[in-house]
Amino acid sequence: MNQSVQPVVSDKQAVDSLLKTIRIPPRPSLLVDLQKELNRDDPSAKGMAKIIANDVALAASLLKLTNSSFFGLRLKARSVDHAVNLIGTTQTGILMTGIIARQAVPGSASSMAKFWDFSSKRAQALSAMVRRIPVCSPDVAHTFGLFCDIGVPILMERFPDYANTWKNANNEFDVPLTEVEDQHHITNHASIGSLMARTWGLPEQVSTAILLHHDYITLEDTATDDGVRGLIALSTLAEYAIQKYEGEERSAEWHKGGVMVCHYLGISLEDAEDWCDELQDLFNTTH
Repeated sequence: MNQSVQPVVSDKQAVDSLLKTIRIPPRPSLLVDLQKELNRDDPSAKGMAKIIANDVALAASLLKLTNSSFFGLRLKARSVDHAVNLIGTTQTGILMTGIIARQAVPGSASSMAKFWDFSSKRAQALSAMVRRIPVCSPDVAHTFGLFCDIGVPILMERFPDYANTWKNANNEFDVPLTEVEDQHHITNHASIGSLMARTWGLPEQVSTAILLHHDYITLEDTATDDGVRGLIALSTLAEYAIQKYEGEERSAEWHKGGVMVCHYLGISLEDAEDWCDELQDLFNTTH
C-alpha cells in the first residue's frame, strides 16, 4: 500500500517545492483600493478618480485610453474625474486592472508586446461575444480574456527554456497543452494563472475558468458552473479567430476542442467560421 501511495506524495512534494520558487506578483495596493470601491453597493466615480489620480502614470494611461479611437467618444476627457464619468466605473475598473497587470507581470515591454496584444484582442472579443451569448457579465468576460494566459510570463521568468515549451505545446495537435507543460516543468500556465487570479482577488468564475480553459472535456461536465464553461467555450473560439486574423490557418487548440465548443454553444462549425469573420472585422476597427 505504501508503495502505491509514495509516488503521489512525492509528486505533491515536488509541486509544493516548485511553487515556492515561482514568484506570483503580489496584488498591488492600488488594485486593492480600486476593487474595494468597485465592490461597494454604489461605486463612486469620484472615489475611483481619487485613487487613480494618486498614480501619475496610471492617470495618464486612463486619459490616453479614454481619448483613443477604441472608445471613439465625441467628448475628450479633460481630467481623471471626467474620464471616469465618461466611460463609467465598471469600464474604468476593467482598464485599470489591465494596466496594473502590465506593470506588475514580469517581462520587458518589447518582449511582452505580442502577449498583451493577443490578450487584449481576446478580452475585446469575449466582451463582444457575451452580449450575444450571455454566459456572464461583459466585465467578467473581459477580465478573463485579459488574464487567461497570465501564467505564461510568470513561467517564462522562472524557467529559461519555458518559451520553447510554450511554442511546442501550442503546436501539439494530440496531447493536451497543459500536459506538455507538466511533462517539462511539473506545472503549467493554467494552474499558475489561476493561482495569481485568486491572489489578486479576481472573480471566482475567472480563476476557475483560467484553471480549466484547456480542459475541453469540462464543456461536457454539467457539474461545472455554466459561466465557467461558457468562458472556456467562447475564449477557445476567440483565440481561433485571433489566430486566423494573424494568418495562422491551423490551430492545434481548435483541432482539440472546436467540436466540443460548437456543441456547447449550440452552433455549427460553419457558424463558428462566420463568428471568426465578424471578430476579425472587430479587430480591424480597433487596431
